[in-house]
Amino acid sequence: MTERAATGRGEEVAHPELLSRSALGVFRLNGQFLAVADELAAPAGLTAAWWQVLGAVLPQPLPVSGVARAMGITRQSVQRIADLLVERGLAAYEPNPAHRRAKLLTPTEAGRAAIQEITPGHAALATRLAQELGAADFAETVRVLERLSEAMDAIGHRSDR
Repeated sequence: MTERAATGRGEEVAHPELLSRSALGVFRLNGQFLAVADELAAPAGLTAAWWQVLGAVLPQPLPVSGVARAMGITRQSVQRIADLLVERGLAAYEPNPAHRRAKLLTPTEAGRAAIQEITPGHAALATRLAQELGAADFAETVRVLERLSEAMDAIGHRSDR
């Protein structure tokens, strides 16, 4: 017998259907986020993927493997983007005191300037989403998505594989 769960709207849905609906919703949302990120990043000369990688190393330099873990994608994908960012002067590799071969990726001044150019559009989008959802629902959405990711990690489906 398939387990069922109440949705809070007076309906019961089978767990496999909830998984399917969650996955499809996240896939659709991912596409929407990538499209808007490309729109926001283009005037700064970036793509959504370049923005993601630069954004990951803004707080502190990281090895490519650390960026990949944080983003939940393969190291090879991040390496390709990191090399392009370095080639274009938006990031640089610096020595890693913890590991001789795994250099740290860090944004250059040009990379930081590109991110700064995106910031007003990013802030405006965040404001519009908060107005559409309401601040409490927006915060709850983030909490639930983070919890879903943690649950996937806990059951052995880690995002960094």
